[in-house]
Amino acid sequence: MISLKPAQAYITFHPEASEHIDRSLELIKSGGCQCGLVFNPTTSLDYLQYVIDKVDMILIMSINPGFGGQSFIPMTYEKLKQARKMIQASGRDIRLEIDGGVKVDNIADIAASGADTFVAGSAIFGSTDYAQTIASMKKAIADI
Repeated sequence: MISLKPAQAYITFHPEASEHIDRSLELIKSGGCQCGLVFNPTTSLDYLQYVIDKVDMILIMSINPGFGGQSFIPMTYEKLKQARKMIQASGRDIRLEIDGGVKVDNIADIAASGADTFVAGSAIFGSTDYAQTIASMKKAIADI
């Protein structure tokens, strides 16, 4: 994970996995961890309007979860922008993480859309020089 913020321990879950999202978030916090919600490509961000005061991270999946090496789904840029607006309106310091299809050639656009934390698996582990790939990613987002 590449992040523009310091590392902390987080537990995140998909809102569809809990009948009581707010209660689940509070349980995680009571255990001393930061908490957040994970949104699949077609899951609405509407859940956030009820619990944004409880989350420390929002994770947007930019692929359909299941296996590595998938291509970034372009509609994710708009979802990131929408999530960033919700975060700004809340006045809270909430991480906005992206997972799936993050590569050297799209990480700057992803960051410009609002993400501040990036999961890049295949882009790094599929390269011949991990350190160079990570350095290129960091350079691409350095001025954003």
